[in-house]
Amino acid sequence: MNLYQQTIKNEVSLAGVGLHTGQEVTLTFKPAPAFHGVKFKRVDTAEQTIIPADCDLVISVERGTTLEKNGVKVATVEHLMAAVFGLQIDNLLIETNGVEIPILDGSSLPFIKALKQAGIVEQQEEREIFELNETISFKDAEKDVEMLAMPSSDYKVTALIDYQSKILGQQHSSLDKLEDFEKDFSEARTFCFLHELEYLYESGLIRGGDLNNAIVVVDKPVGDDELGKLRKIFNKPDVAVAEGILNNVDLRYPNEPARHKLLDVIGDLALIGTPVRANFIATKPGHKTNVEFAKKIKAAIKKQKKTPNVPTYDPNAEPVFDLPAIQKLLPHRSPFLLIDKIVSLTDKEVIGIKNVTFNEPFFQGHFPGNPVMPGVLQVEAMAQTGGILALNAVEDPDSEYDTYFLKINNCRFKHMVKPGDTLVLKLELLSPMRRGILEMKGTAFVGNKIATEAELMAKIQKRN
Repeated sequence: MNLYQQTIKNEVSLAGVGLHTGQEVTLTFKPAPAFHGVKFKRVDTAEQTIIPADCDLVISVERGTTLEKNGVKVATVEHLMAAVFGLQIDNLLIETNGVEIPILDGSSLPFIKALKQAGIVEQQEEREIFELNETISFKDAEKDVEMLAMPSSDYKVTALIDYQSKILGQQHSSLDKLEDFEKDFSEARTFCFLHELEYLYESGLIRGGDLNNAIVVVDKPVGDDELGKLRKIFNKPDVAVAEGILNNVDLRYPNEPARHKLLDVIGDLALIGTPVRANFIATKPGHKTNVEFAKKIKAAIKKQKKTPNVPTYDPNAEPVFDLPAIQKLLPHRSPFLLIDKIVSLTDKEVIGIKNVTFNEPFFQGHFPGNPVMPGVLQVEAMAQTGGILALNAVEDPDSEYDTYFLKINNCRFKHMVKPGDTLVLKLELLSPMRRGILEMKGTAFVGNKIATEAELMAKIQKRN
């Protein structure tokens, strides 16, 4: 997934008919600034209402996904949202002069082509990508639907469908990386069963339906009377049945229905509003369960934002720096060397480990009857970890440079550290290094609790 936000370079428009309303609609895609998100604007209303692409605003999932804000709706957004998400566009204003997004050919491909014609440009701001750290599940026993989102290093989706149809059989499709969406999934068209058509038409839906924008699966014998009704619905004199598909429409993929269901999953989950690195598995998905699952994931994101971002520490993993390697970088020695290993190191973040034991010399005189690690030494442990991050920015750090701390701000002690605890020390760069000076945010964790936090300023200086 892209690390930086994206929008489009130029304005672009396309027009088409809404699947259910049958009304002609024109869409205009416009560039948007960073952190704007994807939003719809109903330019045909007096208020010109702006409706964010947000699962919390979904008010209907009847044969499509409909958003509403202040009584103004925009309907059948899923194919467009799949295109926007598949191209990894984060910021976009979509103006529409009608209630329903046009169906076009029933897939995401026309939207993909229009957005690529406009040009996709990278913005300077980084994307906020949610890192899933536990499995999230959703189940609808009545509909026999199950949705799973499991931790993954990339965005993956698998969709499985089974309509008990002899024509379709059981089908599945899998997307291994988002970059494959355009080539392998964007052309998959919407579909329905023949027995659903008359009900949908009598319910005032599919007024814009056409055999060119949908696959109609014929799962029962069709008489002349029913063919006559279908000719009326589609306003075509030549409606016929062949090989299980109305008018024998050629499939674009052997498993096109399963690929379209996967496309719908992507479009509906895009309404979370935040890209998520996860492996999604959807069994018999539909718009209702897709949206409910999106809401559950969005709630998990909100919850995680309210709780500390605790680093994952695997004691069995090979460290970046063990104790001898740390001693080559830092001048400290026992009993004042207060970190045991570095388990993660990037240009912007470092994570160190301090195993707190009863044999620490400071426990002999600091509350000896109730041993507690001194807060000032927790800050020192953070500073030493931050020193590794600072030295990572220079060449040959083990022979020419030392790190000196200049300032500590907003220091808070929130949880006692006692013998037997493992102190996980996380230092994050707050701004790029200037003239050898760095600002870092330090957080010390015990389990999932914050023990200490502070903002530290340090200076890298050559040894004399």
